[in-house]
Amino acid sequence: MDKKYKLTKNAEFARLYKRGKAVSNKVLVLVYGKNRLGYSRVGFSVNKKFGNAVQRNRIKRQLREIYRLNCESVRSGFDMVFIVRKNAHGADYWTLEEGLLELIKRARLLK
Repeated sequence: MDKKYKLTKNAEFARLYKRGKAVSNKVLVLVYGKNRLGYSRVGFSVNKKFGNAVQRNRIKRQLREIYRLNCESVRSGFDMVFIVRKNAHGADYWTLEEGLLELIKRARLLK
């Protein structure tokens, strides 16, 4: 995924947390809001309580790949942050994929 499609700055995350809307399920929380760009951007957040750096980075890699494979079906012009819940600790790839796609659908961000 190209860098322009990623949320990287703390201020971007903070703006979404403050002004965005949220939907959630057992493993993830999606905070989203409109941006003034012609494309969507995405960020992933995993709390330190989730586990050590290896575990946190692994789940972020899995979520990035799930999003990358499904990004063509996401509407343009939105910023999204996926927050991993502690319940996702033992979740496999398929559970994460199901949860991520469910949240995108519930937020009406599918094309």
